[in-house]
Formats: sequence, C-alpha cells, structure tokens
Amino acid sequence: MSKKKKSQTSIKELKAAQETKVSTLSSTSSKSYEGDRLDDLLLKLGESIETAKASKGELPEKIWIKQQFAVGVNDVTRVLERMPQGNSSGLPNEEPINSAMRRAPLVPLQAVLVAADCNPKWLTKHVPSMASSRQVPVISVKDNKRGSLRLGDLLKVKTAMAIGIKTRGTLINKTIEEILSTDG
Repeated sequence: MSKKKKSQTSIKELKAAQETKVSTLSSTSSKSYEGDRLDDLLLKLGESIETAKASKGELPEKIWIKQQFAVGVNDVTRVLERMPQGNSSGLPNEEPINSAMRRAPLVPLQAVLVAADCNPKWLTKHVPSMASSRQVPVISVKDNKRGSLRLGDLLKVKTAMAIGIKTRGTLINKTIEEILSTDG
C-alpha cells in the first residue's frame, strides 16, 4: 500500500472515530426538559440562585451574575471556545484555567442551558456540539416557543437563549450536580 493511501485511510479512520466520540458524548451529556420537569428544574435553580445571591455580600448584582453565569449565546460560545477540548469541568474544586493573554482566569462551565425552541434554530445549533467536545452537559429547555423567556426569567433579564453555569463551587453548582445526576 502506498504512503498516500495509508495516510488517507488513517485520516478517514480518525474522522470516523472522532465523529463517533462526539455523537456518543452529545447523546450522553444532553437532557431535555419540558412541562412539569421543566417547572421543577427552573424552580430548583431559581431557589438556589436566590439563596446564593443572599450570600454575595456587597458585590453589585450585575457583577455577581457575570461571575456565576455566561449569559447569551455569544458569551456561552466564547467561554466554550476558550475551554480546552476534553476538559472535565464538572468538578467544582477545579482551579480556573490561567493564560498569559487573558486578563482574568477562565472559569470553565459546569453545564449549559439552551432554549431548544428558539427561532431561528441556527442561533443555538452549534452550542450542543461545542459543549460535548468539552464534556460539558447540555440541558435543553422546551416550552412551546417560550424557552428563552423562561431562561431569561431565571436571571431577571428579558430573554436568554443560552446560559452557561460557571464552575465556582456554589450552591448553584451543587443544584446543577443534583439535577444532572438524577435520571431523566
């Protein structure tokens, strides 16, 4: 077999293995919530956010929100792009990732909430595959075209098509860990 055919074969095998890995990751790390399950999820998260806010001290609310969450598709995408691939970011004890080019250390995402019923769909289409390549679980929120409104209500903003929960070791992270560990 010639060198060219060997390299083409190995490239094809690598691509097939990578696609299998990504599809396996995305199928195991994605949960969909709607109806009563969605109400329970948002209620638990809302309660943990309010409890965590009470202990924020003198920090302004906007800054505290920015420290705890990546709000919006652009912010979630930016944080996911900066995370190394294959990072197991579900552990709250993990140290923030430092880089000489970055002003503040990158805090990895523990999970991403995505409004699955947004229109147009291409706005959030890339988020699940990016998250699965970084081993970040995705929670899809479906509420008859109101998913982005429900996510926005969680953080007291008008709408949010995607919210990334940063790994900080707070009560919010413990709640997400419980939600992800339960079978759905």
